[in-house]
Amino acid sequence: MAKIVKFQRPSLREKAEGRTLCKSGFHKWKIVTERKFDVKSGKLVTQLRCERCGETKTKLL
Repeated sequence: MAKIVKFQRPSLREKAEGRTLCKSGFHKWKIVTERKFDVKSGKLVTQLRCERCGETKTKLL
């Protein structure tokens, strides 16, 4: 007979960790230094990424 393993559902705290602030618009932006130049527009661009949810946005200099 096979072993029966009970799976626990993640608690609400674990499930929503790092997302509740971002859903409310309070992201934790950090500058990404991989790419600094936009080829199409020919301008310097700063790319920002949220540390909690991973959403990205660009900002023209």
